[in-house]
Amino acid sequence: MTASQFSHPTAALQSSIARQAAPAIARLARGFRVLALTGPRQSGKTTLAQLAFPAKPYVSFEDLEVRRRAELDPRGFLAMFPDGAIFDEVQRSPDIFSYLQTHVDARQRMGDFILTGSQQFGLTASITQSLAGRVAMLDLLPLSLAEIHAHQGMALGRKRLWDFIWRGSYPALHHKTQHGAPALEPADWYSSYVATYIQRDVRQISGVQDLGSFERFVLLCAGRVGQLLNLASLASDCGISFNTAKHWISVMEASYIIRLVQPWHESFGKRLVKMPKLYFLDMGLLCYLLRIRDPLALAQHALRGLIFESWVISETLKWRANQGLRSDVYFWRDNHGTEIDLVFPHDDLLYAVEIKSGETFSADWRAGCDKFVKYAGSRAGAPIIVYGGLENFEFLGYSVRSWHSLSGAPSNVSP
Repeated sequence: MTASQFSHPTAALQSSIARQAAPAIARLARGFRVLALTGPRQSGKTTLAQLAFPAKPYVSFEDLEVRRRAELDPRGFLAMFPDGAIFDEVQRSPDIFSYLQTHVDARQRMGDFILTGSQQFGLTASITQSLAGRVAMLDLLPLSLAEIHAHQGMALGRKRLWDFIWRGSYPALHHKTQHGAPALEPADWYSSYVATYIQRDVRQISGVQDLGSFERFVLLCAGRVGQLLNLASLASDCGISFNTAKHWISVMEASYIIRLVQPWHESFGKRLVKMPKLYFLDMGLLCYLLRIRDPLALAQHALRGLIFESWVISETLKWRANQGLRSDVYFWRDNHGTEIDLVFPHDDLLYAVEIKSGETFSADWRAGCDKFVKYAGSRAGAPIIVYGGLENFEFLGYSVRSWHSLSGAPSNVSP
């Protein structure tokens, strides 16, 4: 086995969807010896890494022969890559990290090795133990609205909102045939994705044995999107213990299926809830789990408002991840039930965002933000409303933004 046997970018990759994370990757690679690109399976990590570093050979640790060589002679294995390399799913060989630390320290090169992985448990734990201070980490989530728009050049109109949300945002779902039709149907793709995730990744991550109960657990989580996470209730409904439910939630979050958004921690003199809220990172997967068959059914679904809210939260997280920023997003809710869907700090101010799926603006939507601004006082930035309509405008100090104006962030203030 020689370095020349490993793959390099092909011409087919050049037509891939342009990713907004590319500048952040280039910036981080100039300042750190190792770059770790993490995210869910099929989010485009490998493609982006190969396009960003075309001179580096690509090495997949899913290959049994690669793992065998790395485990038998780790120093000799690393020496095969004089100009560094892209190591995909490298958490499959955790012992290599200790040798990689010594290797990059001796070479003192920025952007030397690029690591990719789809399991936070294995990759993050290994990095924390062996590569702390040497590695920059960046999450690559599925496509943002802006990335899909730029790729397809689609006109965003009134009928596109639910179609876009229902289809989902994984790159494979947005490739076209030569006749312009979608190459894959969401139901077909997500069926395979869920089967792979449950049957393979779950076993690798945590050794979950009762896959039937875990699949039921995932479905129950889908029905609780946008709600406070009550683990005791979730465990009871699934017929499992509280500790098992807690562990399975961490498995889903570690594999980028869900994201728990924590409550804003400052009370402003008010008692606040302490439970996080549960959101999905991809709405196509969420719709598949909820058995929503098409965009029209989604537009009429009882959970459409919470699905829209989850989508806006996801777009915000994508925007921050693509800039290489921390995912500092929260919600706010007092003990009287007053709630703000999204709160984020920026330039020493706190911005409150209300998220509504309705297409017609209502002044009543300001009630929660008005209370938050009153409590936050001088720390409050101009509140924002993101809604399902088409117009952008200002209203009594509020910035009202249409869903299709999102560039991944809910306003012109970058959260």
